[in-house]
Amino acid sequence: MGEISQETVEKYLEDNPQFAKEYFNRKLQAEAPSGGAQAPASASFPGRTLAEEAALYLELLEVLLEEAGSVELAVHRALGRLAQLLQADRCSMFLCRARNGTPEVASKLLDVTPTSKFEDNLVVPDREAVFPLDVGIVGWVAHTKKTFNVPDVKKNSHFSDFMDKQTGYVTRNLLATPIVMGKEVLAVFMAVNKVDASEFSKQDEEVFSKYLNFVSIILKFHHTNYLYNIESRRSQILMWSANKIFEELTDVERQFHKALYTVRTYLNCERYSIGLLDMTKEKEFYDEWPVKLGEVEPYKGPKTPDGREVIFYKIIDYILHGKEEIKVIPTPPTDHWTLVSGLPTYVAENGFICNMLNAPADEYFTFQKGPVDETGWVIKNVLSLPIVNKKEDIVGVATFYNRKDGKPFDEYDEHIAETLTQFLGWSLLNTDTYEKMNKLENRKDIAQEMLMNHTKATPDEIKSILKFKEKLNIDVIEDCEEKQLVTILKEDLPDPRTADLYEFRFSDLPITEHELIKCGLRLFFEINVVEKFKVPVEVLTRWMYTVRKGYRAVTYHNWRHGFNVGQTMFTLLMTGRLKKYYTDLEAFAMLAAAFCHDIDHRGTNNLYQMKSTSPLARLHGSSILERHHLEYSKTLLQDESLNIFQNLNKRQYETVIHLFEVAIIATDLALYFKKRTMFQKIVDACEKMETEEEAIKYVTIDPTKKEIIMAMMMTACDLSAITKPWEVQSQPMMDRNKKDELPKLQVGFIDFVCTFVYKEFSRFHKEITPMLNGLQNNRVEWKSLADEYDEKMKVIEEMKKQEEGNTTEKAVEDSGGGGDDKKSKTCLML
Repeated sequence: MGEISQETVEKYLEDNPQFAKEYFNRKLQAEAPSGGAQAPASASFPGRTLAEEAALYLELLEVLLEEAGSVELAVHRALGRLAQLLQADRCSMFLCRARNGTPEVASKLLDVTPTSKFEDNLVVPDREAVFPLDVGIVGWVAHTKKTFNVPDVKKNSHFSDFMDKQTGYVTRNLLATPIVMGKEVLAVFMAVNKVDASEFSKQDEEVFSKYLNFVSIILKFHHTNYLYNIESRRSQILMWSANKIFEELTDVERQFHKALYTVRTYLNCERYSIGLLDMTKEKEFYDEWPVKLGEVEPYKGPKTPDGREVIFYKIIDYILHGKEEIKVIPTPPTDHWTLVSGLPTYVAENGFICNMLNAPADEYFTFQKGPVDETGWVIKNVLSLPIVNKKEDIVGVATFYNRKDGKPFDEYDEHIAETLTQFLGWSLLNTDTYEKMNKLENRKDIAQEMLMNHTKATPDEIKSILKFKEKLNIDVIEDCEEKQLVTILKEDLPDPRTADLYEFRFSDLPITEHELIKCGLRLFFEINVVEKFKVPVEVLTRWMYTVRKGYRAVTYHNWRHGFNVGQTMFTLLMTGRLKKYYTDLEAFAMLAAAFCHDIDHRGTNNLYQMKSTSPLARLHGSSILERHHLEYSKTLLQDESLNIFQNLNKRQYETVIHLFEVAIIATDLALYFKKRTMFQKIVDACEKMETEEEAIKYVTIDPTKKEIIMAMMMTACDLSAITKPWEVQSQPMMDRNKKDELPKLQVGFIDFVCTFVYKEFSRFHKEITPMLNGLQNNRVEWKSLADEYDEKMKVIEEMKKQEEGNTTEKAVEDSGGGGDDKKSKTCLML
């Protein structure tokens, strides 16, 4: 055989790379060099040079990269090589995790040797050996986060022979170290029983540590990916839950179902169920009678922390394995597979989170050991949590079964599930609020119905004005034609000229309140809106009578005041010729709003409402009473039998409601000072115009100007009592309390509030001057009374001073005179 040259060897190795790799591995790892040069002191591996050690690390990295998809497979290959390097009988890996708030270690790879197979060493979830951190050396390593080299396990107080008893293996010595990421222990690696020595050496510890440093890279990488996946799932669950929860506010079941079904792909389980609890805390009295009579045994079963009987009234079962399906079980029996174990009841009773590994093997709960239904699906691992609302009442129990990867649920699964159940529980606040709002709405409707029953004009009251039976000899108003009703109503209404309805000096004092209703009806006919807008006279009569009944019997803001404001609005429109700026529909709305402007007034002002924190003040932030009058007026119109605008189209009706808002809110004097400057500018502009048509165009072309003028008209109407002839306006005023101080108050009110209104309207339209004249005449009268009162008060003050002087002089004489007077000074002072 010829001599083999170096070139021949190199060429053969290049042509056969697999042989070269196997030969190198066998020579490097199985045969330690003997004799010759010793390995440098800096090398960690016994009998290896630094180059050979680097080659080992390179090979390890290649293994880790090859098996990067499976952390268990990569670690298995690394542990097999490590067992060979350390001359350990076998190596193992225990994973660290937490369940139910308690950290634990669980066997994942056991008894790995250089020749063992991965399938034989991998521990499946239902065969895991699980230890708390206070049991065994592995638990102690995880607890302390330190490496331990134990020469003799029997002399170590932390050693547990549980695994030895289970397998028949005898552990003599071991080397264990944790893999730590931040403050968290990911795993514990263990090398057991040194083959060629009685214990592992310091050099073995160094090899163990350095080799596992590389293994820890893939563990940390996988754990980081797992944490990223957890946070991604958590954010998706929260986002989609929030999205669906706010879509459905009607009831708990629909709210939970929408949210839980939407997030099903992020829950990472094969199946989950939601048990909804009966929220009844107190039984009806008639349900308690059988118990009190001894006919029925009292309930002795489990109760929730707030004292409710644990009764699941519905189970929603979400099946994600195989074909997706949802099953809803109303009034589930106690032997239903979701309840038969007793776990949901236990969670509802105690409020605990229960994370169970290999649940069917548990002795406390009786889980079904075989298939639960026709699909053949079986229970393995279970995570159950309470759903708690903001009041900390348990409203349901969520139970998740079997993680999709076959592993048990860990603390991160608990966190995700708890986040979901907390969110669901808190979201019940929306449902509760919605339910309360519905109840309040229903109560409001009932209260409104009761109010209408007492306020709405009765058929007899309508007959007192619309006398169809007497004049038409028809018993039922529905049998009458509209034209007939219009005719008989007009015949019975007062003549507007005779009643002074067109005059600013109009007085309601000679007219009864019932007759004022008829006067009000007459005004609508005078502005020609009844026929034009097809207002049924029965509806108009009922509305007018109901408005009158809506006013309370208070001193000033009563029906008479309401009517006077309506009459003044009519007079401003017709006699004051302001109608030319407004359409018939606008005039219709303005007159109706004027009649309603103080309806249901309580006889107090807005300041009183705020200081007393009345319901009205809590409901309306500003213009409290005015907004109440507006809402009351709109409520009347919601009743079709009272809606005088029922034959308008939608756009016309919206215009009317808007004008009601402007007109009635404008009667708040707090707003008067804001709007009067704007009104003054309009008056100034109109005064400079040469023709009436130019002024009309200037106003009517801008809806805002029309609204400002209308708002000031409402103020002028509301204050109009002070412009009436003296004998008219002073009579009711003198009936008030503190009538002596009233004249001075009236003078101040006229000067600082009223004068501007009527002076500007007189400038705007000379036809309105009678109101200003009446105001000025009344000011003279009030000033005269105020002066008389002041003179009277001066005389009284002088008399008081004179009496006090006389009393003082007499007291001095009595105390200082006569030495014979021996009376006690104390008695004198008394």
